[in-house]
Amino acid sequence: MTVTSDIKKLQGLIREAAEKVGRSSEDIRLVLVTKTVSTERVLEAYQAGERDFGENRVQEWQEKKDVLPQDIRWHLIGHLQTNKVKYVIGKIALIHSLDRIELAEGIEKYAKARGIAEVSCLVQVNMSGEESKFGLDPARVDDFVRQMPSKSSIKICGLMCIGPMTEDEGKIRECFQKTRGLREDLKKKFPQYAWDILSMGMSADYRIAIEEGANMLRIGSLVFPRDVKK
Repeated sequence: MTVTSDIKKLQGLIREAAEKVGRSSEDIRLVLVTKTVSTERVLEAYQAGERDFGENRVQEWQEKKDVLPQDIRWHLIGHLQTNKVKYVIGKIALIHSLDRIELAEGIEKYAKARGIAEVSCLVQVNMSGEESKFGLDPARVDDFVRQMPSKSSIKICGLMCIGPMTEDEGKIRECFQKTRGLREDLKKKFPQYAWDILSMGMSADYRIAIEEGANMLRIGSLVFPRDVKK
């Protein structure tokens, strides 16, 4: 199987999952996760028409971005250390992992210094409550968002969550349902933000995520199986 054929297969599966619940796959944005994936394989996906790619680590993203096409829309989907903010501001299309005030302050600082009007971010929520995961406790999200107006460069675009590490589909579905519900509440409480994006669903649970309203998927292994960066 080639990257191109795997992408086509995945697109078909996404379309089937969407149609099952009366949705259009055109409303679902695919972000291909390129952690440990070689630049050659990323380029194959680019040549197949993909433009949204997600990296977990700033250093690995830096190694790839200069040798790959410049119109790629890079997403930072992993935990972002405050001391790494200066490297990504103005160069990343969407930060998926805004989860603490210190990070928001760092984003604001460097955006102001570089004259960047908007930095698009998703608030990461640890809806599963697993200690191994980053993200805000759902109960703290309201207070966190209330502190954002002073961070005028930060454009909150929606929520991101990672499903629980389990094969219990009921628990996965509950996690995604709660995240969707939280987004609906936030839309009402903080209408100054769009809340357009619901980023949830990965290779193992994307079907459930689609059924529960996700409009952005972060998928790696279904397109880049066991790939190792060279």
